[in-house]
Amino acid sequence: MFSFPIKLAFCITELDIGGAERSICELAVRLDKARFSVVVYSLQAPPHCESKSCVPILEAAEIPVRFLNMQGWRSFPAGFFRLRKLLKEQQPTIFLSYLFHANFLGRLAAYSVGIKHIFSGIRVAEKKTAWHLLLDRWTNQWVEKNICVSHSVAEFTETVGRLAKEKIVVIPNGIDVIPINKTPEKKSNRVIFIGRLTYQKGLDWFLETTPDWLEQLPDWEYWIVGDGEDYNRLTNMLRNKYYDSVRNRIQFLGWRSDILELLVTSKILVLPSRWEGMPNVVLQAMSVGLPVVATEVEGISELLGENTIHQTCRFGDHKTIAERILTLATNSNLAEHLGNQNREQVQKFFSMDTVVRRYEELFIPK
Repeated sequence: MFSFPIKLAFCITELDIGGAERSICELAVRLDKARFSVVVYSLQAPPHCESKSCVPILEAAEIPVRFLNMQGWRSFPAGFFRLRKLLKEQQPTIFLSYLFHANFLGRLAAYSVGIKHIFSGIRVAEKKTAWHLLLDRWTNQWVEKNICVSHSVAEFTETVGRLAKEKIVVIPNGIDVIPINKTPEKKSNRVIFIGRLTYQKGLDWFLETTPDWLEQLPDWEYWIVGDGEDYNRLTNMLRNKYYDSVRNRIQFLGWRSDILELLVTSKILVLPSRWEGMPNVVLQAMSVGLPVVATEVEGISELLGENTIHQTCRFGDHKTIAERILTLATNSNLAEHLGNQNREQVQKFFSMDTVVRRYEELFIPK
């Protein structure tokens, strides 16, 4: 039997703006304040740039934020004891963490102070680092439920991660579908990527495909929005390889805060990932009626539903991804139809209100 408001502790690796970070903050802000009292813990220090941070969202909602100021594995013991001390002070009934590092350290700290209801958010199919899966299995004995962001991540978690099926529940990402002006700003002939510049996102492969389609679209551009560890490698590829005919129409814009505006004024979102969970940027693009070209990775078919035709391809399939982009770029009726279908799909299945309600029902079963 719970006494209200129920004290919740949310824990995440960092609070720079990203898909997982935005999701946990939206959840913290939107939970019924009469029933839930939330404190958010970040393993890392406060973000350096406020405009790139989720912290103002939490502060505006008067949600306390605590930073553990961890820097790498050497600070793990200090971070563990700091989190343990803060949890003993808060005395939460429920602990929810997102992302591997917060899941691992958070489970240890939450269990050590006797928190009975420990939930872990599994946001991606972890295909790069096998030892993450080993540590997940070891600490999962203390977890009540693993919340997977898509059914394909849940399947991976059960079959490859070898976590118990009865502990797995699927709650997808959600988004608000904003009203679109009947006469929006004119769209530009632009293919756009938005996300972290990392190996996972497959931009190294996709950049090699650009001459295959961009040469045939002389009045189009390709914009790459975001920053990350692969920035230098990708910009060097653009300078040093065979992109002379299209180089001046490929732009690296870095991190931007005006994501929705960029999507609304673009014509195609591309996401060439090697693996995913349920990419928020695809939800954002769908919510503004944009067609998508994405690889067949975790969460994509669940997002697009019956509209995967013309919008997906296998990772590494140069020919098909070029064909998908060329088809949408040269067939405006098809592009508009798919964009409208994408928007309807989000409205029907991925509203933020529905996602918050499912978390509330998970925390307080009927």
